[in-house]
Amino acid sequence: MSDERSGRASEVVELRGHVLDSRLLGQVLDEIMDRGGDYEIARFDVGKRHEDPSYVAIRVEIDDAEDLTALIERLQSYGANPATDEDVTLEPATTHGVLPEGFYSTTNLPTRIRVAGRWIDVEQPEMDCAVVFDDTTRRARTVPMDDVRAGMRIVCGVGGIKVTPRQKPRVDDGDATFEFMSSEISSEKPQALLIERVAQGMRDAKAAGRKVLWVAGPALVHTGSVEPTCALIRAGYMDVLFAGNALATHDIEGNLFGTSLGVSLSHGVPTEHGHEHHVRAINRIRQSGSIRDAVADGTLTGGIMWHAVTYGVDYVLAASVRDDGPLPDVIRDAIQAQAEMRRRIPEVGFALMVATLLHSVATGNMLPAHVPLVCVDINPASVTKLVDRGSVQSAGIVTDVGLFLRELATQLAPRELAAVRADTATFEPARR
Repeated sequence: MSDERSGRASEVVELRGHVLDSRLLGQVLDEIMDRGGDYEIARFDVGKRHEDPSYVAIRVEIDDAEDLTALIERLQSYGANPATDEDVTLEPATTHGVLPEGFYSTTNLPTRIRVAGRWIDVEQPEMDCAVVFDDTTRRARTVPMDDVRAGMRIVCGVGGIKVTPRQKPRVDDGDATFEFMSSEISSEKPQALLIERVAQGMRDAKAAGRKVLWVAGPALVHTGSVEPTCALIRAGYMDVLFAGNALATHDIEGNLFGTSLGVSLSHGVPTEHGHEHHVRAINRIRQSGSIRDAVADGTLTGGIMWHAVTYGVDYVLAASVRDDGPLPDVIRDAIQAQAEMRRRIPEVGFALMVATLLHSVATGNMLPAHVPLVCVDINPASVTKLVDRGSVQSAGIVTDVGLFLRELATQLAPRELAAVRADTATFEPARR
């Protein structure tokens, strides 16, 4: 709509919930100003008790209608929705893989659309997708651009859409610790306390019948973290693993040759012809046919991937242009790899991302906002990248991955940690 007084485009948006404790109001107002807009607080009802929600009506003003639409879309990522009650706009896709020009780009927050006066929950919330409405089933769901088919009815514009922000009232001491994790990224935080919160989050997910997802990079092997990782698998704290060719390759190299990237895992020094070990490891698995086959025929006798096969971890290995080989289990088509990852997301109740930036960002984009996400890396930039990409539920720990995983295993799997080396001889070469 336009403002006759100023000639600028304007809209009233509503923000409901614990907007002060969650700092949502400040974020919304900052977003308006940063994008060249102006605002007026039209109404502000503050909750009287800690558990009471508040309500804010904000009149937003900006130069033209196109800028206003873009601004409203951005504000909806904070849960600030247009105050008008109207049905959503649905337009058909005319070409496979192509969305209508004005399509609504989703967040990973709970979302509803209004169709024929009725509010409908959007299934499978995921950021950077579109919303498709099925007239036959009267259901709405997110759809990645590549999965769009001609004839699908796609949600366009910002009207008739409500997004629920991720927020909470003032918290007790335990919840405050996780909130502390979500604050400014720094290595100067009580690591033991943060790891304790991660351990509890994983316990809670398992108790609720949900799966624990790991997104992991090859640093698990380079930092000597195979043993604690295997202990956690044995204790049941890894149900799904997303990784690339590198993690699996260097883990298998460690079992077959006792090295990672040619460096001895027991002595920390380069070995003769060690630079060849990773490709020779890939070749051994190719001879067997797959990682699972290599476990079955005795080629592979320990390590993370041996544990994944033996203890029923569901893994997705996605390729990159840097891969040697790759291993036969690696999915070479990136779109197919995305689809396999998405297929496993609905059952996830906790996500742990360890020392891998690109896989972490990709997975963070797929996870709905209600799934707790913890990213661990020695590099603060890797940890903050998830928040920058819009994964609002992410918490970060800046620390050495090896120390983190050993302490996590000590808390969650002390018995398995004591037994893992003797049982599988993880770092000893199985075959020369």
